[in-house]
Amino acid sequence: MKASGCLAANEWICGEYVRSRSEELVDATVQHVWITLASVGIGLLVSFPLALIARRWRVLTGPVLGLTTVLYTIPSLAMFSLLVPLMGISASVVVTGLVLYSLTILIRNLLAGLDSVPAETREAARGMGYGQTRLLFAVELPLALPAVMAGLRMATVSTIAMTTVGGIIGYGGLGNLIVDGMRTLFKAQVLTASVLCVLLAVLADLLLLGLQRLLTPWTRARRSGGGGRFRVGTARRQKEAA
Repeated sequence: MKASGCLAANEWICGEYVRSRSEELVDATVQHVWITLASVGIGLLVSFPLALIARRWRVLTGPVLGLTTVLYTIPSLAMFSLLVPLMGISASVVVTGLVLYSLTILIRNLLAGLDSVPAETREAARGMGYGQTRLLFAVELPLALPAVMAGLRMATVSTIAMTTVGGIIGYGGLGNLIVDGMRTLFKAQVLTASVLCVLLAVLADLLLLGLQRLLTPWTRARRSGGGGRFRVGTARRQKEAA
């Protein structure tokens, strides 16, 4: 009886709302995840060649970063309003806008990661007969992964947050529920959808962090093994001196 009463009283925390609207919440969450994955995935595919172009021809680095920064500063409502006349009211409007927003984060971290590769490492690889393509994929990208994954994590979390703005045109995942709840002053719906959005962002960040550690095992070995190597080396020198 108390659970049913929370809907009638329009309380912020209402278990009956979650139970009675579970299917609606699942559908909104699935749409939110799909839009996020599509936006970040396309953003990564677009930013990778742009980062390579900006690194190859340094004169283009400023214009590329400047343009993506300008796009990032456009308010999301204005961005979607500009895209609707071109694409109509569809999920592609939200995905396109989110892709444009992700570029500045992804390109900057791709460039930072590639630039962090030591020059002597590149020279050693070239001396072993590595061509440009093999050097990029076998040497540079693996060493750049920590910076690239950090950018991917930031882009994913920000995309999850900005996807909610798509609720103004009906393609915002959990944002649809937030917008509708604010319009009707449905407190439980607004709070539940907002909490689910935050949980999605935290879960995505943890998953990507785990993936980063899986793909870069040498960073853990460097942190945990450095002291051991120093101790072994010291002991060996002491033994030789004795």
